Amino acid sequence: MAELTLFADYHQIHVLDEGSETDLGDEWTDQAMDDQVAVGRDAVAAGTTVDVDVGVGVGVELLDGQPSDDSVDFDHVAEASLRCSSGHLVVMGCTDFEPDARRFPVAAGWLRLRVSRSDLDRAHRAGIDSDADPQTMERVRLQVWPAAEVPVVVSERGRPPA
Repeated sequence: MAELTLFADYHQIHVLDEGSETDLGDEWTDQAMDDQVAVGRDAVAAGTTVDVDVGVGVGVELLDGQPSDDSVDFDHVAEASLRCSSGHLVVMGCTDFEPDARRFPVAAGWLRLRVSRSDLDRAHRAGIDSDADPQTMERVRLQVWPAAEVPVVVSERGRPPA
């Protein structure tokens, strides 16, 4: 598993096919806001609670098949499909410079992305200072595996922070 720290500008991080020209801003519908995931054909934006660094290592796991369901261990879990024609998946903060972003080799074709997030209440309460302390930093795990295209599924729906 790779661990990244990403700046979640505009409350989102992006996972996309290398060379994608999808404008994820167009994908933030009311439903996408509720699901906290905006989906284009070859790109996904995962919503975050804060718009600072997230992670203490954003975990990126490349898997051969669907992982077991551990959604009860997280505050919000959503899955989406994206097409990766290039065989290189890019993971980056919303406003990062794509040529400098981390790339991961994957099988070309349809992929399934599970975004699991935790520590949402603590991060929300700490606000712009949430990334100053590992105890208040929002945590994000991204799991990716080859799978046919299917609609978004939210298996654990976090409630809006208090």
